[in-house]
Amino acid sequence: MNSLVLMLIGVAMVLAGYFLYSKFLATRIYKLSPSYTTPAHELSDGVDYVPTNKFVLWGHHFTSVAGAAPIVGPAVAVIWGWLPAFLWVTIGTVFFAGMHDLGALWASVRNRGQSMGMLSGRYIGARGRNLFLVVIFLLLLMVVAAFATVIKNLLIATPTSVIPVWGAIAVAAVIGQMIYRWKINLLLTTVIGVVALYSLILVGDRFPVVLPDPILGMSPATFWIVALFVYAGIASLLPVWVLLQPRDYINGVQLFIGLGILYLAVMFASPSVVAPAVNGNLPEGTPSLVPLLFVTIACGAISGFHGMVASGTSAKQLDKETDARFVGYFGAVGEGLLALGAILAATAGYRTLAEWEAVYSAFNEGGVSAFVQGGGAIVNAGLGIPVSLSATILATMAVLFAATTMDTGVRLQRFVVQEAGEIMGLRINKAVGTLVVLVVAVSLTFSAGGDGAGGMLIWPLFGTTNQLLASLTLSIVAIILLRKKRNPVPVLIPLVFVMVMSIYALIVQLGTFWTDRSWLLLVLDVIILIASLWVAVEAVAAMNAARKGTFDPETDEPVLEGSRKA
Repeated sequence: MNSLVLMLIGVAMVLAGYFLYSKFLATRIYKLSPSYTTPAHELSDGVDYVPTNKFVLWGHHFTSVAGAAPIVGPAVAVIWGWLPAFLWVTIGTVFFAGMHDLGALWASVRNRGQSMGMLSGRYIGARGRNLFLVVIFLLLLMVVAAFATVIKNLLIATPTSVIPVWGAIAVAAVIGQMIYRWKINLLLTTVIGVVALYSLILVGDRFPVVLPDPILGMSPATFWIVALFVYAGIASLLPVWVLLQPRDYINGVQLFIGLGILYLAVMFASPSVVAPAVNGNLPEGTPSLVPLLFVTIACGAISGFHGMVASGTSAKQLDKETDARFVGYFGAVGEGLLALGAILAATAGYRTLAEWEAVYSAFNEGGVSAFVQGGGAIVNAGLGIPVSLSATILATMAVLFAATTMDTGVRLQRFVVQEAGEIMGLRINKAVGTLVVLVVAVSLTFSAGGDGAGGMLIWPLFGTTNQLLASLTLSIVAIILLRKKRNPVPVLIPLVFVMVMSIYALIVQLGTFWTDRSWLLLVLDVIILIASLWVAVEAVAAMNAARKGTFDPETDEPVLEGSRKA
């Protein structure tokens, strides 16, 4: 298979999804209204609720949900062959991810920007809400702790990325001032930001930063992790327009440029996909394709974390409800294109099948390194950019998106802590909530030593937990649609498929954790499985009640017999 043909088919599929299917969802299913007053206007506070240009908000949403996961998942999953990964990414993006992200954003906007955890209380019930928050907290803990470790590894393995990664914070802060304080034209601001960011990449490639050992009494690994958590804590407390939003926006632009470079290189080089379409020579110990493919590739096909971002931050910044189609669905398209790029890099970036098999000698041996190495080789062959600079561009891209997901994850987890406090009758301010999040995440990250290995302890459960959360989010969207007497089928089909595959994967992993004597993972697996099944049962009951009951189409509130509005 020629990689150019694969690229063109994939791009055409996801773009058709945006121009055709998302329009159907926006007009016929969610019925987005340009006159609806969004929470960003109704509750505007200049900190979390900020009406935002849809292009800027798309950048925030897209880069927050992207992270390293749509690179890691596909670059690992191609061990089963490029065809299963390609089909799941393209079909998943069009019919699963886009619909899920748009639906979660719409549901939150229609409920004063509340998170999915709080919406579960309204639409499923108090027990469902409490169990939902447990699943959300564990998922966010996995994201925050694991991404700190992933970023640390990349900064150490690719020292040329250090200057552009940390320099991007200063660039973002200036961009925030240019947009909101100095009111400079967005296009001009974008050009200045991109030039600054890529100038930093050139500088970083020329001057790699390797930390001394020790530094301030810490190993380089420990230092980077501490620095990342300090940054994430500060970023989560600042008003979104100061750092989080402009950082995500300029990173989103930078990612599309990076993807453009990769795709352009594929067009000129047209390398062959050396990996098999379906791999019949799997390394020993590789798990079965079904159900593991559907949880290994979460971000890039459908991801519960997206619902947390959509309802946690994006819904609070949406200027017009109709912007949700661009921010939510097209955000999923952007991530699908990133996942497609990861598949191309990890399957066509090697000269021979033997070379590819040497990299994929065991399950989980691919990932970010395969993306950086394979993508760097393609960019070098197609555009003549030196391998070192190509690798720096791709590594910086991966780190920046992992970092934006990490700081958004800390902010979202702070919201969860505050919401849990409200349930218990406690008022937890932002500083205390952030401190609680950082203490728990840092403790987990360093639980297996100063190199941050603890951050990956519960990562094997990320994919299944993430997909279960997506199905639970879809159950809330389905209940709302049923209450409004709208067609729930576009939601119900992905809901059932993802729920079945996720529970199947959890059960398979239970056996693995028992055999490996991984008691922490075993206990967490059982907790997540019970909580998810319980929420699912209550959600089914709520759907049935919504189908049979009478509800006000505007407020979703039950209408008593004889009191229905004319």
